[in-house]
Amino acid sequence: MATKTSLEIIKDGLWVNNPALVQVLGLCPLLAVTGTVVNAIGLGVATLLVLVGSNLSVSLIRNFVPDSVRLPAFVMIIASFVTCAELLMQAFTYELYEILGIFIPLIVTNCAILGRADAFAARNSVLPSVLDGLMMGIGFLLVLIVLGGMREVIGQGTLFTNMNLIFGPAAADWTLHVFDNYANVLFMVLPPGAFVGLGFIIALKNAIDGQIKKRRDARIVEPTIAGSKRVRVTGSVS
Repeated sequence: MATKTSLEIIKDGLWVNNPALVQVLGLCPLLAVTGTVVNAIGLGVATLLVLVGSNLSVSLIRNFVPDSVRLPAFVMIIASFVTCAELLMQAFTYELYEILGIFIPLIVTNCAILGRADAFAARNSVLPSVLDGLMMGIGFLLVLIVLGGMREVIGQGTLFTNMNLIFGPAAADWTLHVFDNYANVLFMVLPPGAFVGLGFIIALKNAIDGQIKKRRDARIVEPTIAGSKRVRVTGSVS
């Protein structure tokens, strides 16, 4: 397998092969907890840490684990990092941990994390594997934040509510009231709104990719140059 460059790994994680928009993996927690930006950040950062840690560990042991126990070993590694993320959240952001509930332990079953461990980290050295985990995690986090912001603004008319759950008392006044006297849109707060919001985000990405492809194809086609052409004549002319 050809080794990807660092730029290709970054593009894959953030855009070309984004786990949420292209691979469409990890949708259960993504759709369930993105009612607000703070929830999205909490889950996204936890997933990012697990991705980086699991990719690093899998890459280190890739030459020592037989194929017969490869996947169970990967799951145990992921579960260990999820436990670490749980303990950290309980220690420093307990209220947010209570809000996210079961979706933090469910990171163990996130197909995006196991997929990167098996498809990339198990076949590449440490530094590319760590970079892949970092970029895939950031790509997943950005989608969570965009979707959470969209649902919070449309559903509640606010943005950055309860950011103090992550950043402490200093962030208690970060709430932005986008609309005054706003009647909440319950549809966007509930899971069906998450499906619709994610669908719009995926459609926007596909539209951007389509425009990029058109421009790339247009540059490939060489323009026809008008003007006279020389004609070579061979043989005798009577």
